[in-house]
Amino acid sequence: MTQAFMLNGLTGFSDAQTPDTRQDLTGLFTEKPQSENITFVAKVNAESLLKKPTVKWFKGKWMDLASKSGKHLQLKETYDRNTKIWHLSCLSDKFRSVQASSDPDVDVWKILSGAPASEYEKIAFQHGITDLRGMLKRLKKMKKEEKKSEAFLKKLDPAYQVTKGQKIKLAVEVANEDVEVKWLKNGQEIQPTGRYIFESVGNMRYLTINNCSLADDAAYCCIVGEEKCTTELFVKEPPVTIVKNLEDQMVMKGERVELECEVSEEGANVKWEKDGVELTRDESFKYRFKKDGCKHVLIINDASKEDCGHYKVKTNGGESMAELLVQEKELEVYQSIADLTVKAKDQAVFKCEVSDENVKGTWYKNGVEVKADARINITHIGRIHKLTIDEVKPEDEGDYTFVPDGYAFNLSAKLNFLEVKIDFVPRQDPPKIHLDCMGRTSESTIIVVAGNKLRLDVPITGDPAPTVIWTKGEKVITEGDGRVHVETTKGHCIFTIEGAERQDEGIYSVVVRNPAGEDTADINVKVVDVPDPPQTPTIISVGEDSCVVTWEPPLFDGGQPIIGKNTVKPFFVIHIKEWYTVYEQYRRTNCVVSDLIMGNEYVFRVFSINLVGFSTEPCQTKDSVYIQKTGIVYKPPSYKEHDFSEAPKFTHPLMNRSVIAGYNATLSCSVRGIPKPKVTWYKNKMDITHEAKYRMLSKQGVLTLEIRKPCPFDGGVYMCKAVNDSGEDIVECKLEVRQKKDAKK
Repeated sequence: MTQAFMLNGLTGFSDAQTPDTRQDLTGLFTEKPQSENITFVAKVNAESLLKKPTVKWFKGKWMDLASKSGKHLQLKETYDRNTKIWHLSCLSDKFRSVQASSDPDVDVWKILSGAPASEYEKIAFQHGITDLRGMLKRLKKMKKEEKKSEAFLKKLDPAYQVTKGQKIKLAVEVANEDVEVKWLKNGQEIQPTGRYIFESVGNMRYLTINNCSLADDAAYCCIVGEEKCTTELFVKEPPVTIVKNLEDQMVMKGERVELECEVSEEGANVKWEKDGVELTRDESFKYRFKKDGCKHVLIINDASKEDCGHYKVKTNGGESMAELLVQEKELEVYQSIADLTVKAKDQAVFKCEVSDENVKGTWYKNGVEVKADARINITHIGRIHKLTIDEVKPEDEGDYTFVPDGYAFNLSAKLNFLEVKIDFVPRQDPPKIHLDCMGRTSESTIIVVAGNKLRLDVPITGDPAPTVIWTKGEKVITEGDGRVHVETTKGHCIFTIEGAERQDEGIYSVVVRNPAGEDTADINVKVVDVPDPPQTPTIISVGEDSCVVTWEPPLFDGGQPIIGKNTVKPFFVIHIKEWYTVYEQYRRTNCVVSDLIMGNEYVFRVFSINLVGFSTEPCQTKDSVYIQKTGIVYKPPSYKEHDFSEAPKFTHPLMNRSVIAGYNATLSCSVRGIPKPKVTWYKNKMDITHEAKYRMLSKQGVLTLEIRKPCPFDGGVYMCKAVNDSGEDIVECKLEVRQKKDAKK
């Protein structure tokens, strides 16, 4: 919030407002400056201010006392937190007068004649001389010494100066009071009109020019017989004032900046400064200067931290200053990496997603950079960074970290190695199970992240070699499902599920038999996935600048305890369509959202998060909350509601892809439409919405189909269809799935 302060000839105002010397802000000042010789004190009530006010002290009308601050002049500001009052003081041991006064008319030619040539341009700018070169050229031609004249007792002065719109009187004294004179302008005789008036009083001859314009800026000559005397008339434009001030700006790094002001005259000359240093045309590669009538603009196309500072625009009649702040872009983490517990020869996948797809990064294990090799694959696709470790070994256990380039934070997770070993020893005597690490205890639970491979490697013994049967519940598991593989070798039985899904969770039993008997063991498999969103939040109370939001936990927690409802985010309806995080890793099911702005309307949404990651979608309040603005009742005008509906249209098509079997594949496209279209995915014209092998994602119009561990059977034509009330649109592509041996070829 900015305020203007006007006090008895001392004025203080923000750069965003023009000073008004006729009115006081009576409701803001609690004490005005007293008319003392040394100290001026003002007190400002800050209860209604959202931030510290910007204050300037002025002497007269335009002299900014900040430029005079030093040994003899001190400007101080103190804040009393108890009374919420700003104390503003101006201390001087040489203060005598603070009354506004107008500068006396000055003769620019006299100033120029006594100044060095290096100061000519500065003087011309201060006094509104638009044609400095022409003025110096004309004056240079004038003779410094004139011969005595018989016709003139007193000739015209070498030069005259007049302000635009004023009148000027040129006078000569002739020797013969009866003689006639002629007046010339640039060699042409002047005829008397309403603006040009000739007078003859005794020996004096006068030429009066009323309402002078820039066209009157010329050489004038008075002729008596064969003699003449000449002079130059310079028409000075009135001071150019700033009618619309610069405004403070805060932008993100790389954005375009436009600092704009308006002046009182079209085509006026202005100067731009940054931190007191003039910006010249030589710096046009960095700064651009734009002039449009009375409007002047300083443009910075690609803002950087070095561009922070105070920018000032100057005319010969005023100046305005604004501050530019440039902030680094913040990197958001959409999905962090999660801890993994895997067994020997399984695959471990660390995955994270950040907000900027151009950001690269580095993976570390126990502080040492991870390098890709035959088992380790590092990928960066769009905003997703992934580290994949095949055929996990005990030495792969450790702390893994992803560090985004150029940002001072990292994402960390732990890889735990679990060696599952079940030893069945059928004997000729009654069978007995020998378990190394898998018994009927909590250790018999195997946890696998959805999408990863589940592999149970059970060592067995027996003579003769036993047969192996795997069951889940009452159902015997066979290799009928393409994701399930059962393999029996000498001394081992291996059970594998490719791309574990939520429905794969349960208790698996393994039975080994030979003629001497049988043995059994149960293994509890738990599949963890991202949780469902919490149930719809509600607003239960609204205060002056806060509200209370409550919600219920999600129906499904993903198989892992909810570590936080991440996050309550207010939606700023009034000014920009953006989400602001209020709380992160918040464990309760209600919260108080404070520091809300009066007069604004908010909605809230909540994510669930467990060790696997965020819920795919948030829950959102059905109704918005309006923070009542006291003292003002706004009646919104009635407008005819505009129909924003738009038929779906794909703005980026699906692309044909060729992938390797066994590795997750994604198909992506983007669509727009109002209202939000309903999206359906098809494979070979068959709806795959409810197929467990596929995962459909949608974020800000970007649609992604994730195919988990594709095999050659998954090849074909994939189609995405978007439908709303206004119409529909489709895109399609071909997917080829190659065997690993084909890929090597």
